[in-house]
Amino acid sequence: MAASGASFLWFIFIIALIPASLWLLKRSGLAHGLANGLGGTGAAAPMKTVGQLSLGPGQRLLTVEVGQGDERTWLVLGVTGQNIQTLHTMKPQAPAEAAAGAPAVHPAFATLLRRTRQEGQ
Repeated sequence: MAASGASFLWFIFIIALIPASLWLLKRSGLAHGLANGLGGTGAAAPMKTVGQLSLGPGQRLLTVEVGQGDERTWLVLGVTGQNIQTLHTMKPQAPAEAAAGAPAVHPAFATLLRRTRQEGQ
């Protein structure tokens, strides 16, 4: 009976070790590097999401930066459940340019409601 109990505990330990090792692999970034190396093209160009906007269920607009150094490019992508389409290609903007060209941020509804209620009192 004791042998079957120890076997059961080892089984539980091994099963718990699988998600823990996958989590560690993901957190270390090693899995991303291995996936890029398997493509056969050598070092893959970095890619990062600059911004995203949800349009509805399963529909988003993504701005993605691809390339390195002077070869960086921003792609505006339309993403649905069935399709990804490039909508626009542009040169990357510096953070100051992006902030200057962006429209003013509107206060949240709760803030507007609070102001309205305070003015009414």
